[in-house]
Amino acid sequence: MSAAHRGAGRFVRVDETARAAIRLTIDGAAASALEGDTLLVAMLTNGARIRDSEFGDGARAGFCLMGACQDCWVWDDTGRRLRACTTVVGEGMAIATRPPEFSRPGDR
Repeated sequence: MSAAHRGAGRFVRVDETARAAIRLTIDGAAASALEGDTLLVAMLTNGARIRDSEFGDGARAGFCLMGACQDCWVWDDTGRRLRACTTVVGEGMAIATRPPEFSRPGDR
């Protein structure tokens, strides 16, 4: 997990702690969530941000929280783009906060 994710989370869980634990990785670092959490909840319980803006205006922590604004895009280990606010965590998910490197055919 990047330095911006380490340390105290932005969210603090105060209830519903009896749900099953889920393990995932965020930027290669181990993280945990509870069954039924969205990626946004998991990421902000484990750290202070979702990702950095691609426009250079700082850290992002979600905006609309309902899948409309596209502020919480993250990527899975296949390169698929996911909305953290509407995607439910799954056991063993590997999440990246930066888009995968783009390469065109013939770029080697």
